[in-house]
Amino acid sequence: MVTTIKEVAKKAGVSVATVSRVLNEKGYVNEDTRKNVLAAIEELNYRPNNVARSLFKKQSKTIGLIVPDINNPFFPQLARAVEDVTNEANFTVVLCNSDDKLEKEIGYFEMLQQNGADGVLFVSNTLKPEHINRFNFPIVALDRPLDSDIPFVTANNYEGAKLATNHLLDCGCKKIAHIRGPENVLNAEDRYRGFKDAALCRGVFDEELVISSSYQLDSAKKKAFQLLAKHPDIDGIFASNDVIAIGIIKTAEKLGYSIPENLMVAGFDGIQFGEIVSPELTTVAQPIYEMGSTAAEMLLKLIDGRLDVKKENVFNTELIPRQSTKL
Repeated sequence: MVTTIKEVAKKAGVSVATVSRVLNEKGYVNEDTRKNVLAAIEELNYRPNNVARSLFKKQSKTIGLIVPDINNPFFPQLARAVEDVTNEANFTVVLCNSDDKLEKEIGYFEMLQQNGADGVLFVSNTLKPEHINRFNFPIVALDRPLDSDIPFVTANNYEGAKLATNHLLDCGCKKIAHIRGPENVLNAEDRYRGFKDAALCRGVFDEELVISSSYQLDSAKKKAFQLLAKHPDIDGIFASNDVIAIGIIKTAEKLGYSIPENLMVAGFDGIQFGEIVSPELTTVAQPIYEMGSTAAEMLLKLIDGRLDVKKENVFNTELIPRQSTKL
């Protein structure tokens, strides 16, 4: 049977209000009384109800994390960083998978507000400012900025794409292609622009060698098959994320390509799976953990009412050459 606050008060010989003051560290309580209350709490194994405590403290110690696809390994790594930081502050993270659907994202925002969440971190391709202006908790955008009024954390996708493209060309590729991410996704567009500008600068850009894919493995395999079947002499592909790159490698090997001997592949993100696949994946790594932890720290500051939160946080990327390319 669950112990109530009244039972704790009775055991300690104090009022319910005194127990509340001890629990919430608000107001004066005599030290001996405080010790008696804490002893009663321990003896009765009392666990305060978080919703009830939130009514007093105006905090539920809960935040939401909304991501578009939990199957993409990038997002669990991001979530781990968020959870590590928020756990240190005694917050609980509610993880929400939106499947990249606007109605699910709005539904999660509504659910989190109804349940008294203190703030939300989100990754979205579909939300607009008008969708979330009515919510009255702090919000931080992750990976994909929403607008200038909402603090965000992202990577320099444009420069990272140029790194990958120039690496493929420096490795000797003559005919390079790009399997880009969805056209409604800002980071995919930035990576495409980086690829295009780097390829144009080196005189090798060909719009015929650019094809769109979702950020999912099955879609990537299909698009890679289409691209390689139509242009079998391609010798280098820059993929808009590591999942797409892994799909390219698996498809290319089935088609008889040897990687990196007659086809080189570079991805983007720096997920841990890139080190597990064979050959190991060359990638442009985002500082995933640092991005997630920074966003979580920003949100906690906003929840505390602090004003010293930098609105635009853009992290540099790093080229990590591995076995899927060769110099």
